[in-house]
Amino acid sequence: MLASPKLRRNFSRILPFGFIWGLVSLVFIVNDLSLNRNQSIDTDVDIRFTLPVLVFAVFASVTVGLVVGVFEMVVLEKRFRNFSLVNTILLKIGIYLSVLLVVILIAYPLAAGIESQESLMSESLWLKFYRFIGSLAFWNTIFQLGFMLFLSVIYSAVSENMGHSVLRNLVLGRYHKPTIEKRIFMFLDMKDSTRIAEQLAHVLYFELLSDYYDVMAEAIVKYHGEVYQYIGDEVVITWRSAAGIENENCLNCFFAIRENLKREKELFLNKYGILPRFKAGMHIGEVTTGELGALKREIVYTGDVLNTAARLQGRCNTYQKNCLISGDLLRMLPEASAFKIEHQGNEVLKGKEGLTTIFSVETR
Repeated sequence: MLASPKLRRNFSRILPFGFIWGLVSLVFIVNDLSLNRNQSIDTDVDIRFTLPVLVFAVFASVTVGLVVGVFEMVVLEKRFRNFSLVNTILLKIGIYLSVLLVVILIAYPLAAGIESQESLMSESLWLKFYRFIGSLAFWNTIFQLGFMLFLSVIYSAVSENMGHSVLRNLVLGRYHKPTIEKRIFMFLDMKDSTRIAEQLAHVLYFELLSDYYDVMAEAIVKYHGEVYQYIGDEVVITWRSAAGIENENCLNCFFAIRENLKREKELFLNKYGILPRFKAGMHIGEVTTGELGALKREIVYTGDVLNTAARLQGRCNTYQKNCLISGDLLRMLPEASAFKIEHQGNEVLKGKEGLTTIFSVETR
């Protein structure tokens, strides 16, 4: 059974934490070995790095890193949004260090037992453990854990702000050189946003947008979309052509967002007195994808496809439809029988020279 898109996404977001912890712990171990040549400074406290101990230490670090990743990306993902970055870092490090202190109290006796091949019930092993708690080695361990936690929290913050896929592509250098890709773009815009913004106070309108985008997230992930940009009350979602065409993901995403908003109707009505509605335009075509920017590097898409999708979204009011797609996109969706698709007309959209065939899409 194939894993769900949400599960695969979470796995890809969590995996780097295990890599960070495994790599940094290995660096610390190599540094310790180079300083003392694996000769224990204090045989009553230090554990000699034999191969089994080394394997155990790296494995334990990777495991703890993955657990931290689960908490960062799944459990605590939205719980620190109202805190500043500095407060978030300090609070998270404090929480994690408290938990990892317990882990140390468990892991040290195990590692000491592996090194000395003594039973966990051995009196000498526990005497060594008590001496360790008051030693410099213990505080060195706390420092190393604090440093790895700091890296984890920073990575989490950068990933959340940039987007995991964008950060991954920047790190891997996938678009360091401009690349031609075929992509689907959906420009999704809130209806009556000016009136709503005037009706609500500035802060309340901002909170509305935050909840509005949160409701969208599940559907975007489920149907393999990527958020390219948030522009005020508009969001631009993109798919690689194959991912968006498969199972009509691009169309299903639009209607899943609408259903999710209906599901949260009471939340919006009770908190804001309105239920947001939206319209969208979709188009497929080639774009140039690459890293761009002088003071801030971003992965940017350029091409006529974005202009066309935006213009289609702008024509929704004219045709009194919620979702308009181009004929080019429709031709790539031969199995879209689950939808009611109607031809609306052929237009020369602003900024284009040729005719664009326009279709509306609704569920049957």
